[in-house]
Amino acid sequence: MTSSESDFLPKLVAHIVAVASGNAGKAPSERELAEHFAVSRGQVRESLAILEALQLIERRAKSGIYLTMESAGLSSMALLATAGVQLQPRQIFEAVELRKIHEIKAAELAAQRATGDNLDQLRDILARSEKQIADGLGLHRLDGEFHLEIVRATQNEMFYKICSSFYAASEQRLPIYFGKAERNIKSHNEHMQIFDALYRRDSNLAQALMNTHLGRAQSYWTEILDSGGEKTGEQAELPRARMT
Repeated sequence: MTSSESDFLPKLVAHIVAVASGNAGKAPSERELAEHFAVSRGQVRESLAILEALQLIERRAKSGIYLTMESAGLSSMALLATAGVQLQPRQIFEAVELRKIHEIKAAELAAQRATGDNLDQLRDILARSEKQIADGLGLHRLDGEFHLEIVRATQNEMFYKICSSFYAASEQRLPIYFGKAERNIKSHNEHMQIFDALYRRDSNLAQALMNTHLGRAQSYWTEILDSGGEKTGEQAELPRARMT
């Protein structure tokens, strides 16, 4: 996929979701999409083929193109996040739950396999996190760096690629979670405890700490999604699909 194609896909997805959401799930036609974006129908057709392979859309004979977001897999969710499309509550919950399962195992393996370079990277992230908090800024980006460095420390490249997709899919939600100062401080303190367990090669403790750490985030999102955001108002801040 070329850079121009990778730039076009999120815009195309955002537009399709915005239109289909108000049209019983039916997306614009190839011709309408080509006219909207001022591109060739060939480019639209190729991009739609990618979306169909990702199970984000389906073509129905003599009917048209339809949105099928409920079938979205992990790669699809990362693309939706890039496009600024809000995932369905069930998809968010399942992604958070799956991330927790993977990262608890990652903590165990990292305690056994982390190299000196991995530990140095984690120290650097913690130092930058401390400065970020002192400056009154959120940790949403550094949180991802910290967790992905732990996954990298498993020395399993496939594991890293899978978990990277989780963070790509949650990119827009993390600033919401880290929107409160006390949550940043709590998360940073837990990160330091996890690092200490990794440094001491204590696999059991690293797993337990990661379980508690991610369990807190899982409980937060479960409450938000179950309440529809009414209790905190934070669900209203979740980004919607951008009209393009």
